[in-house]
Amino acid sequence: MYLAKIHVTLKPSVLDPQGVAVSNALKNMGYSGVDSLRLGKYMELRLEGQKKDRARVEADVETMCKKLLANVVIERYEFSLELLP
Repeated sequence: MYLAKIHVTLKPSVLDPQGVAVSNALKNMGYSGVDSLRLGKYMELRLEGQKKDRARVEADVETMCKKLLANVVIERYEFSLELLP
């Protein structure tokens, strides 16, 4: 069994109005040290597979990210795989 930890964030060139709103809210709450904030998504997937299946599992996660979990036009993603006991 594998655990995939996936982070999806907007590409640097894409404006993040939600991040700006949260950043401003934090400043209004007195956190004046906040310079900027960008929001993203974090996902964990458990996938069947054994140690020998790592390449296949990695390829599957890559395909899932490209086809559904991230909008590759405006978002970037990265993931790590962990073999569970």
